[in-house]
Amino acid sequence: MFSFLFGSKTTMVKEEDALEGRPRRPFELPATHHVLETSLEEVPAGHEVAVFAMGCFWGAERKFWLVDGVWSTAVGYAAGFTPNPTYEEVCSGKTGHTEVVRVVYDPAAVSYEQLLRVFWEGHDPTQGMRQGHDVGTQYRSAVLVTSPEQLEAAERSKAAYEAQLRAAGHGAITTTVEPLGDFWYAEPYHQQYLSKNPGGYCGLGGTGVSCPVGVGVSGE
Repeated sequence: MFSFLFGSKTTMVKEEDALEGRPRRPFELPATHHVLETSLEEVPAGHEVAVFAMGCFWGAERKFWLVDGVWSTAVGYAAGFTPNPTYEEVCSGKTGHTEVVRVVYDPAAVSYEQLLRVFWEGHDPTQGMRQGHDVGTQYRSAVLVTSPEQLEAAERSKAAYEAQLRAAGHGAITTTVEPLGDFWYAEPYHQQYLSKNPGGYCGLGGTGVSCPVGVGVSGE
């Protein structure tokens, strides 16, 4: 999963320069999750949605579908300007989006703080517009919140984890915490990619520093 080999990949496009996009989704989503056999779009009563950007969304999604209490996951694009973008458009750097995983979870079974711990420990949040060998604005780290409670928890966990990282000799966190806005589903072949292709590419790697929130989560 690689960026195009031309142009600047690390400078955010201005809204007025972003690609136009399209009014409708240019594909049909799979009926069910390849691993969990649940809907990619439904949010059952009593469940909540969390959205995270942490580099290549193939590996990010796998980290969350392994968590007890997660009902469904899906990958897509968020925090940009172009409606219904394609993967190629996002990789061009001309849409402003970052690759994200949408997590539908049961808060009675797993807390948002536990999901934040999976997020922080699952990648290096100090790398700016890249993650490992994946370089570009679409690989930037972000927490896209859907409620004031998520905002408060995300900001609190960011501060706590940054203190741990600095104590371990790492730089400042570059992760943004912001309202979700629009979420656009990625193409069907991206959904649960590493379940369909077990030997597929995953460029994610954490810092090895434990996050002091959400202790007790089950995951990868």
